[in-house]
Amino acid sequence: MTTILPERYHDPERIARGGMGEIYRAQDGVLSRTVAIKVLAERFSDEEGIRRRFTREALAAARLSNAPSTVTIFDVGEHEGRPYIVMEYLAGGSLADRIDGEGAQPPGRAVAWLRQTAAALDAAHGHGIVHRDVKPANLLLDDDGCVHVADFGIASAVGLDSFTAAGTVLGTAGYLAPEQARGERTTPATDRYALAVVAYELLTGRRPFAMESPTAEAAAHVHSEIPRATSQNPELPLEIDAVFAQGLAKEPEQRFSSCADLVYALRAALDTAAGRTTVGVIPAVAPRRSPSRSRIPVIVAAAVALALGGVAVAAALVSDDDEKSAATSGPPVAKTVKQTVTLPGTTVVETVVTTAPQPEPEPITTATTAPVTPPPTTTAPPASSGGPSSLNDQGFALMRAGDYSNALPLLEQSVAGLSGSGSTTEAYASYNLAFTRLSLGRCDGVIDLLNRSESIQGQRREIDRLRKSAEKGC
Repeated sequence: MTTILPERYHDPERIARGGMGEIYRAQDGVLSRTVAIKVLAERFSDEEGIRRRFTREALAAARLSNAPSTVTIFDVGEHEGRPYIVMEYLAGGSLADRIDGEGAQPPGRAVAWLRQTAAALDAAHGHGIVHRDVKPANLLLDDDGCVHVADFGIASAVGLDSFTAAGTVLGTAGYLAPEQARGERTTPATDRYALAVVAYELLTGRRPFAMESPTAEAAAHVHSEIPRATSQNPELPLEIDAVFAQGLAKEPEQRFSSCADLVYALRAALDTAAGRTTVGVIPAVAPRRSPSRSRIPVIVAAAVALALGGVAVAAALVSDDDEKSAATSGPPVAKTVKQTVTLPGTTVVETVVTTAPQPEPEPITTATTAPVTPPPTTTAPPASSGGPSSLNDQGFALMRAGDYSNALPLLEQSVAGLSGSGSTTEAYASYNLAFTRLSLGRCDGVIDLLNRSESIQGQRREIDRLRKSAEKGC
């Protein structure tokens, strides 16, 4: 048993060393859980200024323990002259590990991580705390792949005495905002700049101003033009460059007003690149009846669709109770339902009039303010042409016309051709195929397709709704 920790913490194993301290994984003998313990490095134990900085980290982090996506602090103390902080242990590694091992990340996964990080940083800023060292190594993953922001070791906090001398540069060179590199006062905008650097690295696999020398890299943040992300990763849409132009602006006041705004702009750029978002209506159909159930919920298809084959449907469910109520209430009753459609920068609330289900288990039709065009009566599939992306576009056009039978082979070819590309088009094609199969009463591979779509573009409300439909109807 090492003497640097109280006897309460058993079987310590050093898992990291660097900066001001060493990090151990240990067992909390009182609460029977695995914890991570950060201990001030012995070489600093006699340095009063550094001891104060270490304690400051504990105070700053403890104030944020209930904040979203932030590492929780369990205990703070000192043993044999060395301060320590006990925090939750996260076994998933860091975003730095992911980038080092895999390079650029799928856009959906990157945006999901950035959204979680943004929530933590915005919460810290709301408490008057600026992290000042936002980087992938400080963004830790739990077993579910969710991000938790760690290491407020050089954070500045309102209400805590400052001991940083003017002109001192704290942080990591690759992620320094220009004002930070110049030794000027840091603000929440400093963290937003660093988050933009992290976003750039997640989407391209490299930092925007990567240099062999930390000094040269810090200087590049101050003086160099922002390199286009699309030049580093041609798979990214051109719209993304404008987002980074603002996120990495040299002047703090020119950046996004919050971390959440930065992430929203990235998400909107990715969606816009896939096509303009429009509102369309797809005729509702009922999945095949299961012999083990008397009734199966039907999908009322009301869709938010991307013109280049984006997410096709925001599905609403009609429950068994709704069907039973309709069966006993006589003639069908029209009801008005309000639904909110969110576009990049716009929220529209529209009213859709739907017809209640008939007593017999027949396919449900959806009455809207505009007539629904019936599906084509021809059965011969149209000739397909072009690559996988074009096939997805053709299949999606047929979906919007209600011709799922002819859309099916095109979308199957598209998904097969795009498989493993990790592109946004693969995500949309997978969703479109899942929706088409379910609309035809087929359950084969639907959940796998939805999971693949979500793994690329992140969690989306439309995917969640369609998955619920599949789980309930299949």
